Amino acid sequence: MSFANEVRAEVRKTINDRDKKFACLYGILLYSRIFTEDQICIQTESAEVSSLVPELFGSVFGKRLLSGEKTDGSSASFIITENSLIDKIRNVYKIDPDRREINLRNIVNNSTGAFLAGAFFICGSVIDPNKEYHLEFVTPSELLCRDLNAILLSFGVSGRMIKRKSAYVLYLKDSEHIEDTLTFMGAQQCTMDIMNVKIRKDMRNKANRLRNCDEANINKVVNAAMRQTEDILLLIKNSELENMSPEIREAAMLRLDNPELSLKEIGELLTVPIGRSGVNHRFQKIAAAAKELRDNGFK
Repeated sequence: MSFANEVRAEVRKTINDRDKKFACLYGILLYSRIFTEDQICIQTESAEVSSLVPELFGSVFGKRLLSGEKTDGSSASFIITENSLIDKIRNVYKIDPDRREINLRNIVNNSTGAFLAGAFFICGSVIDPNKEYHLEFVTPSELLCRDLNAILLSFGVSGRMIKRKSAYVLYLKDSEHIEDTLTFMGAQQCTMDIMNVKIRKDMRNKANRLRNCDEANINKVVNAAMRQTEDILLLIKNSELENMSPEIREAAMLRLDNPELSLKEIGELLTVPIGRSGVNHRFQKIAAAAKELRDNGFK
């Protein structure tokens, strides 16, 4: 499975209530290739999306769509030409075919991530981070591209826009911005995968600069940093890190921002610098809290 499909599969599991389904379908419809008064065409090459679309329509409109074309079990086209259904979709979502733009009234109760997921499902892609850092949305108009960029800006992510043939592309190259976007959509595990790739890359680069560094020690530091990062993300996901002391939270944030650093280097960056053993003690408390969560079934 490609990394992009891993993202889609993970995000799909988070579209699990009516508000999120409503917002997700809105993103799919708004960013579909064709949306006119006479026809709506939803095309996808993802098996996850081709099975999700009928489910969302059933939830929002009480009518499951049938695929008009399915060639290999994943590629599918959903073509809507029934005037009454098109009118209902337009009225429910307040979509003007001649000027498609995001209507924030359709995105309620913290379902912005689900809306962004819908846009990603229908016009987004992300490259395997082992190859390069690149996430993009190929949107049907400049207005929709700018509106989508405004959504990203709302949680601190800035994309770049270019025109590619008749489409407008919003893309991200910064790995942290890609991580933030995937996390916002609900793909925390895929975010962690990118962070782990970064740790390996950073460590390899550092190893090249420090020729005398022992490979076994590098692997030990890398593995420790990966474990610490996983523990910290688990605590954040379950709102437990905020209950820990300010000193522990500071060490945790430094680890997330600096996955390549040793414990000694992290200690030197603290507001009140401490030695390696002191930093290790803080991460032991983080590890213990994460273990307790896992023992209680939290993931």
